[in-house]
Amino acid sequence: MWFCPWPCWRQREAGCVWKLVFPECPVPDGSRPPLSQSRPCRTGARMAGHRVSGPVKAPAVVLGYMSQSKHAEARELMYSGALLFFSHGQQNSAADLSMLVLESLEKAEVEVADELLENLAKVFSLMDPNSPERVAFVSRALKWSSGGSGKLGHPRLHQLLALTLWKEQNYCESRYHFLHSADGEGCANMLVEYSTSRGFRSEVDMFVAQAVLQFLCLKNKSSASVVFTTYTQKHPSIEDGPPFVEPLLNFIWFLLLAVDGGKLTVFTVLCEQYQPSLRRDPMYNEYLDRIGQLFFGVPPKQTSSYGGLLGNLLSSLMGSSEQEEGEESPSDGSPIELD
Repeated sequence: MWFCPWPCWRQREAGCVWKLVFPECPVPDGSRPPLSQSRPCRTGARMAGHRVSGPVKAPAVVLGYMSQSKHAEARELMYSGALLFFSHGQQNSAADLSMLVLESLEKAEVEVADELLENLAKVFSLMDPNSPERVAFVSRALKWSSGGSGKLGHPRLHQLLALTLWKEQNYCESRYHFLHSADGEGCANMLVEYSTSRGFRSEVDMFVAQAVLQFLCLKNKSSASVVFTTYTQKHPSIEDGPPFVEPLLNFIWFLLLAVDGGKLTVFTVLCEQYQPSLRRDPMYNEYLDRIGQLFFGVPPKQTSSYGGLLGNLLSSLMGSSEQEEGEESPSDGSPIELD
């Protein structure tokens, strides 16, 4: 039997937040149990205002559900407990319970569902943005949401994470998650805010160009088109087009048309004619090498001509796309993944 040694048994005087979460917690109402019959309940101690170290241990009712393979019931209790601890500013305890929720999902091999993804995103949004627990949580949540496919996480979860990070004005990480979602319109709206609040007027075209090229590297042509159209229509510094005043925007517009046509000669001439604009960022031509392989049948380079930091970025940009294409195109070339 698990008992909490802290004075939560005086519920009428002090209240017991832990018991609110777990009504079946076997804490006696009339008198404090002897310490010989109790084991430390770190979560109860934290809720009582005591400083303790070490992870939260689930009470008997949760352990009982787990031992009976009632993972859904145990998970619901732990999720409710995490939300309650967040509401009381108990970040460490809430994070511990959140990790237990993920552990339950993994052990029970639960299939991915929208409600579960929304619950995980809710927990993520309540975590301290600077806490290491948040990094561990999101990494583990994305791995579970991939369902063992080897991809970089479920698109819906990426979208929910992106929206949270956008609200926190963490635009770089928000962009990364939008790129792995199917929400091109949301990504464009975030980029408009990012550009107007943090970027220079001369860079308005570069914000969307990078996103479109990266979407294409991930073989997400529809989102690339939506991002470009929405961004150019809503950005206050971009005049109506096409054609546009900015040459780089015209290049992206022509590129999207060329991708639909699939003609290599058009793609080659386009890249040659717009080299002055493409030289503004050394990554553009690397992205275009990959796009040429994916959409125009350009053979991959025999050896990688880039290294160091640039090579690491390119090596990580297309990891998920390579895994999707593994059987169809085993020689697609160097993988790239988004930073």
